[in-house]
Amino acid sequence: MSRTRTGTRTGTAPRVQPRRRIRIGCGAGFADDRIDPAVELAEHGRLDYLVFECLAERTVALAQLDRLRDPDAGYNEWLEERMEAVLEPCARQGTRIITNMGAANPTAAARVVTEVAHRLGLDGLRVATVTGDDVLHLVRGAQLPLLDGPHGSATANDLGETVVSANAYLGAPPIIEALAQGADVVVTGRVADPSLFLAPLMHEFGWPPTDWPLLARGTAVGHLLECAGQLTGGYYADPGTKDVPDLARLGFPLAEVAEDGSFTVTKVPGSGGQLTPATVTEQLLYEVHDPAAYLTPDVTADFSHAHLTHLAEDRVAVTGITGREPPTTLKTSVGYRDGFLATGEISYAGPGAVSRAREAARIVEQRLTAAELRVTEARYDLIGVDAVHRGADATAVEPPEVRLRVAARAPTHVQARRVGREVASLWLNGPYGGAGVTRETRENIAITSVLLPRELVMPSTAVQLTVAGAATP
Repeated sequence: MSRTRTGTRTGTAPRVQPRRRIRIGCGAGFADDRIDPAVELAEHGRLDYLVFECLAERTVALAQLDRLRDPDAGYNEWLEERMEAVLEPCARQGTRIITNMGAANPTAAARVVTEVAHRLGLDGLRVATVTGDDVLHLVRGAQLPLLDGPHGSATANDLGETVVSANAYLGAPPIIEALAQGADVVVTGRVADPSLFLAPLMHEFGWPPTDWPLLARGTAVGHLLECAGQLTGGYYADPGTKDVPDLARLGFPLAEVAEDGSFTVTKVPGSGGQLTPATVTEQLLYEVHDPAAYLTPDVTADFSHAHLTHLAEDRVAVTGITGREPPTTLKTSVGYRDGFLATGEISYAGPGAVSRAREAARIVEQRLTAAELRVTEARYDLIGVDAVHRGADATAVEPPEVRLRVAARAPTHVQARRVGREVASLWLNGPYGGAGVTRETRENIAITSVLLPRELVMPSTAVQLTVAGAATP
């Protein structure tokens, strides 16, 4: 695999050559993101690093369920396809990959990466795993206050055996260790999103782990890039108000970062979308409760004095970021079983569609109440009429068709299935013209959070080398 740094591939960590700027791109902003923009970055971004950020709050908990069913599962379902698409161009360009697609099973995910590398003839690739974010043993049964959710003053102990996962947000250090050991691909589980981008900057520039302004600037790089296409006009777009060109070919962003932490965000020339101070501003504030105190495991970043300079088309410079020491605790997402969710849908069309759909909803509601199924939090929505704006008046304009959706929670799978069955029974037992019934029942994994003293969380790093299809230490 071609590299832009010196050192052997047989044991000693490569010696990092000083460079003026590092180019980092984002190849995914969530689990099911597109793959072709990542390939575009790998081929034409002239990157030093390509990062795939694929974990939302609930993603790891759902992956833990998959792992409980199959010990070899629990990682991102698109991992193999993504690696098939980008490993070769990244190898050719000397680009290293960092990803949290390991989700609940980074070790199994790393095996997939090495298998793909061998199939592509990339023997000699170093793949690292970062583990230690799984802290279920510390959380289950502990008297740790729950930070959110409908729990009042409850603790993790009150959730009892319903808890299926507990994953602490790790920071940059274990990724830095993997890069120092020469890893070409780093596969992690739950790592704070900006830390995936901060780690290579700390590694390349030798930033001290207590230089809070520098770490805050690197965190700002990560925060802006982590949602991928959101920075280049996706989600920002509002036709007629905020028009964005060529969204079907939306290009994902990259950052050019200097050793002093100043940076410019941009995208591959000719790719779709746009990158402007407006798109940067929206992403900078995205999911930030307090711009002066953005909390991460590495630093408390202060974005409140950020300054954006529009340098050229699709090029925005960011300065004015500073920071201070991080919290003494690590946020930990706790996943727990919270009953079953059920949905049933049926369509009505033609004159009187709304009144027939409302009558159908009344029928189902009466049936579920009479059955004493302990169905809770039930909703009866007419999609296209009042599913978003509750209580909307549909009498002014009669839609030509409408779809009734019934959604509810129940304590058991058997009880939840009854919801979809009652909707399906409307075919012959409800108003005329019902059609297109769909129904689904699934277990609900809810998420809450606790704070763990950071000294209790022990991340670890392991690097393996792909040789003739076999992973060796």
